Amino acid sequence: MHFDQRTQQALGDIGLSKAEIREASDLVADAVERDADRLRSFFECDVVYSDMEMAHSSGGINEHAVAFIDLFTHGSDLRGYLRFDSWGVPVEGGRILSEDVVELTLGPTVDGRVRFARDEDALR
Repeated sequence: MHFDQRTQQALGDIGLSKAEIREASDLVADAVERDADRLRSFFECDVVYSDMEMAHSSGGINEHAVAFIDLFTHGSDLRGYLRFDSWGVPVEGGRILSEDVVELTLGPTVDGRVRFARDEDALR
């Protein structure tokens, strides 16, 4: 179960049984796995665009050649690694904002939430 002890206690305090808390935990884990699958599919392309602030760009929308994304889940956690043509970054969390736009929290060197799209107009 991925709920911490305080959350489990609070859910129990409002009347959920241990079985219901476990079911809720399983539903969360299933939702995270579905999002991971959708994110993997999203990055199965040659190029994505982002609103990432980069050291050697003038801002705005950036183009990235995608090498791969490797994601794993555990309970409510989604983590992994996103590799572009010449660099990569750890990934934590991820949200499907629409069919055209996703958002990831990128780790060191970026340290922030970044939106990605397959079509740069989707980020405007």
